[in-house]
Amino acid sequence: MSHEEFPTDRPAVVTCGLPYANGDLHIGHLRTYVGGDVYTRALRKLGQETAFVSGSDMHGTPVAVNAEEAGVSPEEFALEWHETYEETFPKFGVEFDNYGHTHDETNVETTKEIVRTLDENGHVYEKEIMVAYDPAEDQSLPDRYVEGTCPYCGATARGDECDEGCGRHLEPGEIEDPRSTITGNPAEYREQTHKFFRVSAFQDYLSEFLDRLEGTANARNQPREWIEGELRDWCITRDMDWGIDYPDGEEPRSSENTESGDGSDLVLYVWVDAPIEYVSSTKQYTERVGADVFDWEGAWKDDGDIVHVIGRDIIQHHTVFWPAMLRGADYGEPRAVMASGFITLNGKGFSTSRNRAVWADEYLDEGFDPDLLRYYLATNGGFQQDVDFSWERFRERVNNELVGTVGNFAYRSLLFAYREFGGTPDADLSSEVRDRIEDAIDDFTAAVNDYSVRDAGDAAVSLAAFGNEYIQQNEPWNLVDEDPERAAQVLRDCVQVAKAVSVLFAPVAPGTCERLWSQVGGDGSVHDVTVEAALSPPAAEFDEPDELYEKIPEERVEELNAKLAERVEAADDGAADDGAADDGAADDGAAPDLEPLEPDRIGFEEFQDLDMRVGEILDAEGIEGADKLARLVVDIGVEERQIVAGIKQLHDLDSLPGTRVIVLANLEQAELFGVESNGMVLAAGDEAALLTTVGDAVPGERVR
Repeated sequence: MSHEEFPTDRPAVVTCGLPYANGDLHIGHLRTYVGGDVYTRALRKLGQETAFVSGSDMHGTPVAVNAEEAGVSPEEFALEWHETYEETFPKFGVEFDNYGHTHDETNVETTKEIVRTLDENGHVYEKEIMVAYDPAEDQSLPDRYVEGTCPYCGATARGDECDEGCGRHLEPGEIEDPRSTITGNPAEYREQTHKFFRVSAFQDYLSEFLDRLEGTANARNQPREWIEGELRDWCITRDMDWGIDYPDGEEPRSSENTESGDGSDLVLYVWVDAPIEYVSSTKQYTERVGADVFDWEGAWKDDGDIVHVIGRDIIQHHTVFWPAMLRGADYGEPRAVMASGFITLNGKGFSTSRNRAVWADEYLDEGFDPDLLRYYLATNGGFQQDVDFSWERFRERVNNELVGTVGNFAYRSLLFAYREFGGTPDADLSSEVRDRIEDAIDDFTAAVNDYSVRDAGDAAVSLAAFGNEYIQQNEPWNLVDEDPERAAQVLRDCVQVAKAVSVLFAPVAPGTCERLWSQVGGDGSVHDVTVEAALSPPAAEFDEPDELYEKIPEERVEELNAKLAERVEAADDGAADDGAADDGAADDGAAPDLEPLEPDRIGFEEFQDLDMRVGEILDAEGIEGADKLARLVVDIGVEERQIVAGIKQLHDLDSLPGTRVIVLANLEQAELFGVESNGMVLAAGDEAALLTTVGDAVPGERVR
């Protein structure tokens, strides 16, 4: 794994988490795929050799369960959704170099090869374990065929994941009070022989790996709970028909003393073959274009730069199990993991059962340009933060930033240059504008190396904003008659800025930037040039431009909100008729519903009793033996306080000193893990976003 800044002389691979081939895509899902596409295009703008790959996750119990409900085979069911995804992603400008699936021959063979290597290297062993079993159906209950209680937090959980509680991966036999999702009856535990991967042997390696890992802070911090605690071995087989058989015909069978005695073969757990599809998909790309264009082995085995772009709900799989597998099979390790936050809709979680979602096809059917949504998803908050989608906010950002800033500058500049000079005026680029474009390139490059798709997009929009100010301040329309040389200079600068915007904004808005590139007379495609093209001279002649974006009228938002409300109401009525209830679980890429407001109000006097102060963190360190707790020393003006906060996994503690926070100073003292806590640091959401001030409030100032 390289730690050189991009671009490097090593091949890079950007991957996106595999979508389960079991349902329609909505904009919550698209955030990850748009983010991966933007990041890939941005890397290429720096001249980085990069492959962008993914595929459909065809195996596992989610597909098997839904296929059974649909009355078709899992393969038929999954292939249909796979083909839908293949068609949908390009419509949003998400252009994978290869998009495969986990059931194709390449992935089956690559998976068996890697598992065989793990076995030969002594990293796999057999063990008899207790697994859930449905006596009424006379079958085992892997993963989503069983539900029960999480043994760690007590929440309702699926067989392989506490999806509604602590988010832990659960091994077979761990779930308490198991019940069959097939019959709803209580399940029982029976003994079976399964294969286990010795993850525990990689504990020291994984701890060092997380220290090296780049990407978003949540991807580095969240898995430390598992790495620093008791790292348990991982069951890599399941008792079901749908999946990849254990290699070489040596599949473990049900133990002879298993009460079922059905002797059925076991298949590999879906989270074994799913990430291996990243390797397989890269292989397929190499097979298609040739190793001289892109060498998959150079990327995966010879210290390439691997960047995984995922949803935060699968961080553990990509930062614990997957790097251990790669290490054990003699592959390289990921350089970075970028884990996105969730998407909410008007402040509420997406709900497929209530049809409360903006579906991918629905967005396109409304006639909106895909680039508008790409911009919203890529730049509306940091990548690891949760983002709320509303049609009102969507309209506001499109009208103010895309139409009012980017589109307005490009159109007015190029139109005036075309009318007065037929293209780019014959003048040299001014040093002021050259310096500003170079600054934008530097900002763009820094954003790529900070793994920030938002900052990459902002670099271009800020440059367009500068262009708007520049043309407005210099008023070339008044200079044409009074000082034609100065008018030519100003418009020469503006055309160059427009060209630079087309280059730097292309990763976020590929369709409109291709048009803008053409409008400034660029040769070929804007996607084939690097950032250096931002300063190359524009064409001497170009055609009359057209406008890049159109404003969204307010009545369109009212119409869209009405359609959404009607759909949700119809779905709620249908659920009531069917006796069905939404379980409130979040879909992939969507956030759970926000907590309702407290019905009981407090008086102003009670509020005044809360002594909230601005504080500055002076020191932060993890508390030994505690998974989530950190000890903070906070300056609250009149004194320094020691405060214990549950942020150990969610923040880079070394970066916190100097951060201004809000402290509840008159909270009674407590002792946590033997450490005294004297106050509370306020934070929001599951990611513990620390509350602070926008202005320059000093430590000790009271929050009123």
